Amino acid sequence: MRQSGNGLAPDGSRALAHALERRQRCTTDPGAYMAGRDVSEEYQEYLAGYARILADASETGRRLTREELDSRRVLGEQAAEAGLGLRALVGAHMAATRTGRPTANGASMDSVLAAAAQAIDAFAEGYERAQRLAVRQEEAARREFIDDLLYGRSDLGRLAQRAERYGLRLSSAHAVAVARGKAAYDEGDPVPREVERALIGRFSDHSILLTTKDGRLVCIAPGDQDEVVTYFAKQAFAATDEGQVAIGRPQPGAAGVVQSYEEALNALGLAERLELDAPILRAADLLVYPVLTRDRQAMADLVQSALGPLTAARGGAQSLLDTLTAYFDSGCVAAEAARRLSLSVRAFTYRLDRIHKLTGANPTDPVHRYTLQTAVIGARLLDWPAKSF
Repeated sequence: MRQSGNGLAPDGSRALAHALERRQRCTTDPGAYMAGRDVSEEYQEYLAGYARILADASETGRRLTREELDSRRVLGEQAAEAGLGLRALVGAHMAATRTGRPTANGASMDSVLAAAAQAIDAFAEGYERAQRLAVRQEEAARREFIDDLLYGRSDLGRLAQRAERYGLRLSSAHAVAVARGKAAYDEGDPVPREVERALIGRFSDHSILLTTKDGRLVCIAPGDQDEVVTYFAKQAFAATDEGQVAIGRPQPGAAGVVQSYEEALNALGLAERLELDAPILRAADLLVYPVLTRDRQAMADLVQSALGPLTAARGGAQSLLDTLTAYFDSGCVAAEAARRLSLSVRAFTYRLDRIHKLTGANPTDPVHRYTLQTAVIGARLLDWPAKSF
């Protein structure tokens, strides 16, 4: 998949426009190569040796030699590189077959047509081979650009110039959204194509870049068009079988794209560690978590001080940590927390009492609640008690 924008390099747009105009003229009138001098010379270059091969092969009814077929393939590759249309080129070959019929030398029409078919087939094979190579080169260049853009590599000036080819103006702010599903996705897979069709159908493809990276879907859109990343998030959530999407904050410049991308990735990582099940996450709504973990040692000290005594419980600290997590996630409503843990309210209340006795902090007391809740968040971020400090 797949670029958005017009896809033309500024220095190549004029040449490509000329090639497209030439292709249109030749496609609408395949016999036009005989109508004017410039068009005739243009086609004759790719018909070089065709009449001789046709005459030699059709007189005896033999098949074309390997050298003859290779010469047709080479000309087909050159025609593709020149931007000529295959349909018009086949028409030119057929016109040359009609006007240069070698039947006067004893060749039957069947042998003429058989030789022509072999020659045209080899020509088309070379043409298609050149096109496939061009597509692979374009895909490789696009993948290299995306890697440089998302990882902040390459000279910024050159990166901005390359970005224009894909419809991005890095002088403006951009937001990056990242979607993950149950499977890993590559460009060309049905899921990315489905999301791309939905986006293009809604917003066309102006200034939007949709790609894949490390098995995830990535959408880069103008920072002032929040509706684009929001719509992408909804479509990706549905297409990835209810996966999860994170949206980074709009940031200016090429470095801003990297920052927004990293924010989206970090949001997905936080969601996994904290077991956040919201389908759409915004990095702006999760800024408190990076703040809490900015001083890792201070957070580790808080977890150890506030929750460390839970390790003395029978069976370890995990079940009591789960109790606190459910309690805080349910808005400190004991009945709801008990339901989430499949416990009776009485059993759940007993666990809260046990936590109070071990830690000295009462989860139901607002004075102690903030410390315990912050420590629980830190424990989940630092993967405690599975990992000791």
